[in-house]
Amino acid sequence: MDERAALAAIADRLPATGDDCAVVDGQVITTDMLHEATDFPAGTTRYTAGWRAVGASLSDVASMGAAATAAVAVYAAPEFDPEELSAFLDGAADVCEAADAEYVGGDLDGHDEFTVATTALGETDDPVLRSGATPGDAVCVTGTLGRSGAALRHFERDDVERGNELFRFEPRVAAGRALAEHATAMMDSSDGLARSLHQLAEASDCGMDVETPLPIDESVDAVADDGEDRLELGAFFGEDFELVCTLPEDRIDDARASVDAGLTHIGTVTEGGVTLDGEPLPDRGWTH
Repeated sequence: MDERAALAAIADRLPATGDDCAVVDGQVITTDMLHEATDFPAGTTRYTAGWRAVGASLSDVASMGAAATAAVAVYAAPEFDPEELSAFLDGAADVCEAADAEYVGGDLDGHDEFTVATTALGETDDPVLRSGATPGDAVCVTGTLGRSGAALRHFERDDVERGNELFRFEPRVAAGRALAEHATAMMDSSDGLARSLHQLAEASDCGMDVETPLPIDESVDAVADDGEDRLELGAFFGEDFELVCTLPEDRIDDARASVDAGLTHIGTVTEGGVTLDGEPLPDRGWTH
């Protein structure tokens, strides 16, 4: 099975697993695992690794419209270098502070590859699920897309300073809380905009009609080879951790005014099919 098939099989046995987070008695909980070989390009600092790993779990909390409360992490490495460990803790603590949460520790383990497993907690009495979109709703996305794809290009070109800078995204917890008052469905874009649209459409049994221009980050322009490559990094690469949501058309202005990260109206919920500029949008993105 691929990752999506495995997740579907788990969901059949464990319905409480929910969407981006499990929901239990007014709390949301999520866990993630990142590996050096697949998630941290050469040149990624331990500070950035701590920020990004914990931030990924906080992004799941954001996507449920919850207030983030705390996060923990398992830090596994071949050896415990004191400077690297300290930098990791600084990054984890700083991203929690940015999300108004607290980093409260975790566990250490020896491992032949640097690996991080993180868990984040949040609180909400009314979580936003993926399954509430209805035809006629607007499709919106926070912030900009493509930063992680641009970061990888910088790492590949040995511009590690810029790569690390772009890799440190801000979890959209505040935006998620604001959007919870308006959104009918929501998730984060960790697997890429295109795949997120397909996942929302599947969960809500509907379609999505999206149009360009998409809010692609200006950092992509510095590394993209052409317009097709620009779209690839912005819509399919993934790992951007923005929020993709649906909401009634008449709530767009109120929602936009409440989201400091910015909110772009990119399309409309339809009866079926996922399209970009009228053409079928491939269901592909980040794959673990």
